[in-house]
Amino acid sequence: MISLVTGGAGFLGSHLCELLLRGGHTVLCVDNFSTGSNQNIRGIGSEAFRAINHDVSEPLAIEGDIDYIFHLASPASPVDYMELPIQTLRVGAMGTYNMLELAKEKRAKFLLASTSEVYGDPQVSPQPETYWGNVNPVGPRSVYDEAKRYAEAITMAYHRYHGLDTRIARIFNTYGPRMRLNDGRVVPNFISQALNGEPLTVYGDGSQTRSFCYVDDLVNGLYRLMMSDYCEPVNIGNPEEHTILEFAQIVMRITGKNVGLVFTDLPVDDPKQRRPDITRAREVLGWEPVIQLEDGLRRTVEYFRHIA
Repeated sequence: MISLVTGGAGFLGSHLCELLLRGGHTVLCVDNFSTGSNQNIRGIGSEAFRAINHDVSEPLAIEGDIDYIFHLASPASPVDYMELPIQTLRVGAMGTYNMLELAKEKRAKFLLASTSEVYGDPQVSPQPETYWGNVNPVGPRSVYDEAKRYAEAITMAYHRYHGLDTRIARIFNTYGPRMRLNDGRVVPNFISQALNGEPLTVYGDGSQTRSFCYVDDLVNGLYRLMMSDYCEPVNIGNPEEHTILEFAQIVMRITGKNVGLVFTDLPVDDPKQRRPDITRAREVLGWEPVIQLEDGLRRTVEYFRHIA
């Protein structure tokens, strides 16, 4: 089995590469290292692993067979996609097109790593896959939201028009080792601030909610989806919902740092609720997260202690 993983040196991609290698796959890791890191894949010593420095917004020529393409490449944190808006749109549009063309050429199965951001600031909670979303198409977050919505549309077009064997995973908030300290999302923000003895920055009043899925559970869900025969979008995430204020208290307890909170303005279009309905994942894939939040956070905190 030969798998190609775009964004393979990123947070999620590197964990997925390791999962595939453990499953006996030969893995081609494709990344331009704009947000990914060599550090994430440096410890992979397998002869079945090869890293390719390439921007998938440009066509990619690969010799030989490919069985599976996992398309994860994209800036994914607000810090990154607001700094790289055009690149984010290009990888969502041209990157997805190029990888679909490669999948068509190789007759490979194709999985798109989409996002819960396709639901925007949802007016329905929890969010089922049948919900079409509440997205601002011209707001500051739109470069990521609309890139992923377009990527889903072109993936389904290739499925319907070319008969390509495709999968769409809508990924909800994920955390774990190899997140970047300056990622800008709530988990690394809170942990790094706590470890540095700084008050935790809460946007708005902290009543907005998030759900947190540990990375091992998440990549297991991606693998199960790829190996299924289901072509419609599937939410992959943890349905356990926490307010940001609740989450801040958990982080302070686990780090042992009662540093307090500081409040600031809520970013434009920041979603007020984020919670997946994973009924489809349970029924179709037999998947649901098994790692409890506090257990996953302890592992993540230990990782940050070593890199801080």
